[in-house]
Amino acid sequence: MKEAMVDMKYALVAGALSFAGGSALQYFLIWVQRRLHVTQVQKSYGIGIDVEVKSSTPTMGGVVFVVSALAALGAQFDAEALLFWSLPAACALAGFADDWLKIGSKSSEGLTSLRKLTIQIAIAFLWVVWASLQKGLVLWPGLHCPFWVTVPVTVLAAVGMMNAVNVTDGLDGLAGGAFMISLSVLAALLTYSVFLSVAFAVLLGSTASFLLYNVRPARIFMGDTGSHFLGGALVALCVHGGAVGALVPAGFLFGVELLSSAVQIAAIRKLKRKIFRMAPLHHHFQRAGWDETTVTFRFLVVHAVGAAFFGALCVQILGLG
Repeated sequence: MKEAMVDMKYALVAGALSFAGGSALQYFLIWVQRRLHVTQVQKSYGIGIDVEVKSSTPTMGGVVFVVSALAALGAQFDAEALLFWSLPAACALAGFADDWLKIGSKSSEGLTSLRKLTIQIAIAFLWVVWASLQKGLVLWPGLHCPFWVTVPVTVLAAVGMMNAVNVTDGLDGLAGGAFMISLSVLAALLTYSVFLSVAFAVLLGSTASFLLYNVRPARIFMGDTGSHFLGGALVALCVHGGAVGALVPAGFLFGVELLSSAVQIAAIRKLKRKIFRMAPLHHHFQRAGWDETTVTFRFLVVHAVGAAFFGALCVQILGLG
């Protein structure tokens, strides 16, 4: 009991430092970008609501997530920490390249879709193979599968999660709020360890510090840097927690958003018509007249309910080992 209390205090301190440091860094990042007039260019085919306001908002707030990750790695530098934090950091680097190209060209277009996908697959494949050799990959506790199943499934999950969080990041507070709900679900599903408790605390603290400045009206956006980092972090948590399949309930809203975009693209290309007024799904409801805050709140509620339901369903069917 005494050791557990010490472990909990360590996690609480890590979370508090991540929140405090992240809040200060976010404030500084906003100040620097406003001084340098660094803003996010809106896509020409965007929702068309609050374009002027959002176009003048600084971006790349996700850089602070990386700083928190590097600080956590420096505080506990070992093989497990290096493996864990390397995935979200590498994912963030891919997103940063996209953000940097957009800022440099003063355009809404960064990396081409094919180039971005190639980079994502390369990062995911190399990390998953590394994780498979160092830790082993478990799709669900008690479910044993050969590596030729676990490796491609985990790679697909990693690439999908990077893109899923990215497409969800379209409304103030939506992606960050959904990520915090996902953390809560994973905390209930994954196998406990001291390292994971600290990782959870650091991620919770840094995300909360970002949300301080990202609730509507947002003072900063996370950019592809942040969305890719959060997607990679969810995968790293599930791999280290011994349940890659936990991404299904934890990524409920992210999956729905990605699926809506895929359905829309397929319908336009194959049927020459749209299924939704606009994709991803949150923009469909904006086009239907819902206020942005209303969409965000209702989507977060649906995410919480959906994640809890499918999490309970997974436990009921598969158990926890």
